[in-house]
Amino acid sequence: MININLLSVSNLPKLNKLRKLELSDNRISGGLEVLAEKTPNLTHLNLSGNKIKDINTLEPLKKLPNLHSLDLFNCEVTMLINYRESVFALLPQLTYLDGFDADEQEAPDSDPEADGDALEDDYENGEGEEEEDDEEEDDLDEEVIDDEEDEDDDLEGEEDEDGVDDEEEDEEEDGEEDEEDEAEEDHPCGQKRKRSLEDEGEEDAEDEEEDEDD
Repeated sequence: MININLLSVSNLPKLNKLRKLELSDNRISGGLEVLAEKTPNLTHLNLSGNKIKDINTLEPLKKLPNLHSLDLFNCEVTMLINYRESVFALLPQLTYLDGFDADEQEAPDSDPEADGDALEDDYENGEGEEEEDDEEEDDLDEEVIDDEEDEDDDLEGEEDEDGVDDEEEDEEEDGEEDEEDEAEEDHPCGQKRKRSLEDEGEEDAEDEEEDEDD
């Protein structure tokens, strides 16, 4: 709720889970006890650019035990002598005031706790599910590759079996041809052909003998 001309936070609803509240550049000058009642688990509060003038105005924030970071930039209270020491003494639960701790060490850019919550929210919103889907897709790809390799092995086995079957068929055909030749010889026509060939051989032999006598 930045720069919306707020005069107070009296109408703030009950927000037990709220951790970070941005109220900068408004016109709030007091009434911070409402924050302790409505937002008891605040860890970060930004009141910079408001009309806070006195340290005592911040006293109700003592009831926020988890408040670790408070911003009061451009508030008149920051012009007081010993301002930082007084605020840290009043609110001992604070770690950072205006972006620096009590030893003037600057606060990190991001809060680990808040980042953890953001990751949790992303997972709940479905981003974590996308990562799971990617892993499932990778597993499916591996299964498809395995299936293709199994199919290739099956095809090679079938080709080998086909080769064996072809050889057996060739052998069977050769055997059938031999049987047919034997059958022809046993057949009467085959026997006649065999006899005619024998007669022709005898005639040729007689002709040769006559030639020799001449």
